[in-house]
Amino acid sequence: MSLPTIPDEWALAASIGWLVYIIALAVWIIVQKRPPLSTLSWILSLAALPVLGFLIYFYLGPQKIKRQRMRRQRVRTLHGEQAPSVEDTEDAGLPQRKQTLGRLLRAATGSPVSNATDAQLLTGGEATFSALHTAIDAAQKHVHAAYYVFDPDRVGLPLLDSLLRAAQRGVKVRLLVDSVGSPSLKKKHTAALRKAGAEVTYFHPFRLATLRPLLNLRLHRKIVVVDGCIGFVGGINITEDEHEGLNSTAFHDHHLRLEGQVVNWLQTLFAEDWTYATRRPLADDDLYPAMAAGAIATQIVGSGPEGLWEPIHRLYLHAIASSHSRVWLATPYFVPGEAALFALSNAALRGVDVRIMVPRRSDSLLVTFAARSYFDDLLEAGVRIYEYQPRMLHSKTLLVDDDCAVVGSANFDQRSFRLNFEVCAAMYDVGMTELLAHEFERDFSRSRRVSRPRRVDPLRRLAEASARLLSPVL
Repeated sequence: MSLPTIPDEWALAASIGWLVYIIALAVWIIVQKRPPLSTLSWILSLAALPVLGFLIYFYLGPQKIKRQRMRRQRVRTLHGEQAPSVEDTEDAGLPQRKQTLGRLLRAATGSPVSNATDAQLLTGGEATFSALHTAIDAAQKHVHAAYYVFDPDRVGLPLLDSLLRAAQRGVKVRLLVDSVGSPSLKKKHTAALRKAGAEVTYFHPFRLATLRPLLNLRLHRKIVVVDGCIGFVGGINITEDEHEGLNSTAFHDHHLRLEGQVVNWLQTLFAEDWTYATRRPLADDDLYPAMAAGAIATQIVGSGPEGLWEPIHRLYLHAIASSHSRVWLATPYFVPGEAALFALSNAALRGVDVRIMVPRRSDSLLVTFAARSYFDDLLEAGVRIYEYQPRMLHSKTLLVDDDCAVVGSANFDQRSFRLNFEVCAAMYDVGMTELLAHEFERDFSRSRRVSRPRRVDPLRRLAEASARLLSPVL
């Protein structure tokens, strides 16, 4: 029995429809003015998926949102004289070799080099959560917290209790969490907190009424500001997955506790996110209390999809390109673009001690394969690569020479550089650099150095090469 044939006119109509779909999709993606490789990857990947490809790009594809005017101008206008002044302080306290970097980041973000009177490098969730509870329990005016992951577990519930006690004694509590990163934090978990007068808001919640939900643009920051004078920033989320005292396989991570004028810039970043998410400005008095100048030169660098400059990406590229003696990088997700790959290999080729530390296996097998696909070229250039063995490495830190230490929320990948709302603290301080160097050296001793040449079976090499094709969209 012969198979039914498709009428020629149907085949012609289908071909024309597919061609129109491809042209429309290509025009839509091209006008986003993304990097050529990313643009071609999206077009080629979605061309084979009519209708479904459109929906994937519509909901998950790269998006730009235009909130730049509201971010810096509206928030600072609404806060008037309270907002920190952007005075010409970018060279204050900076090592001479890092002054260009400070000016670059100020131009890209609007945040100048500031200073801290005290800076503590916190290793692991147990130390970080203890410091958070201490600061919240002593709060007198306000507690502002923004997190990607906030789980109502053995870490999250006690922290909610600390926030509740603060709210009950009259402290203004505001909690901003990402709707995708914190799906288990329900209204029932924050009901008592809200009843006590606290405010809880979700960032980019999914709404069917929204024309194009911003599912792919996430608040990946981890910020806490207490009374405007104590700030926390880094890579540690609120989850027992990051508490080594409760979970033997908890992520290995780092965080910062800061005091001093630099906290003003964490406060401003939180205020911008809060105003953006709620459409309401912060109206408190004393958001920016007067504080004595400190000796630790520190710059808060916020980055997100709303601007043109990709500040954290530029921070990494410039710091690596201008390095003299060493570049030590720790990241759970290593998916560099071409510029970052060139910066790392160039530094190694000119004799800089370049070391990259990644987890033995990250929590994403696809990202693990993609990361390994870059190893051969980097090893050939002289980069030393280490795979952290004991647990999942979740630290996002960078050490450059003897006078620049970076701790933050951004991974070394395109998603963090271009899509997520991220934050990091760049500290131009010999003391903090020594502390972070000690942490790196201890972690290197717990890692396996990747041999050159790598011994990889053909099937795994194919998997790595295939995963690399998806690097622009990971």
